[in-house]
Amino acid sequence: MAEHCARLWVAESPKDLVLLGRDPAKTERVAQDLRVRSLQSTITVQTTDFLDPQRIRAYADHVVAEGLPDIVLIAHGSLPEQMACQQDLLLCGEALAVNGVSPALFAEAFAGHLQHANSGTIAIIGSVAGDRGRKSNYVYGAAKGLVTRYAQGLQHRLAGTNVKVVLIKPGPTDTPMTAQLKGKGAKLADVAGVAKAIVDGVTHGTPVVYAPGKWALIMMIIRHLPRFVFNKMDI
Repeated sequence: MAEHCARLWVAESPKDLVLLGRDPAKTERVAQDLRVRSLQSTITVQTTDFLDPQRIRAYADHVVAEGLPDIVLIAHGSLPEQMACQQDLLLCGEALAVNGVSPALFAEAFAGHLQHANSGTIAIIGSVAGDRGRKSNYVYGAAKGLVTRYAQGLQHRLAGTNVKVVLIKPGPTDTPMTAQLKGKGAKLADVAGVAKAIVDGVTHGTPVVYAPGKWALIMMIIRHLPRFVFNKMDI
């Protein structure tokens, strides 16, 4: 999703982008594609430890020292197998950390800098899975529920400033992360369309962006189903 957002941004006008990834080779391939699409843009690739709070803090401080970012898009994550997480607490802990704690730490590391400057946007990709715990993916959903509550609190903290916090809640989307779902025949949203919704939401500072938009209605229904009805559903 972040890659397609970057494509849209460089298509608008030349941009100065810093791509932070866990896999330097993969991140460099994304950078090379963006450089071809926008010869006048500056695309830099960096890496850090996504689970080390001290490294995350040091990275944010380093980026801000080079120049305050206009947009911080936090888009990393993984889609764990629910059954595997139930059977292996190490996998469970990693899934919760990568998908919940880590995004919150990155946002927190940048929030103070943007608040001090009274400008900028923090966009965090959560998930519709965080709206209500379901047996099929409640570990992943719990992590994304943490992201939702964190983003709400950060929005409240920054409500009196010019800093915007955008929480993005995609439904199942056709990306490498969901390849296993696609292999099982799941219907997935087009990633380019989801990226367009994200970019539009960031541009307008929309507090919560469901992508595609139909998920706002779907999840409102799921959130409000009585427990005795919900517990009979195989979802």
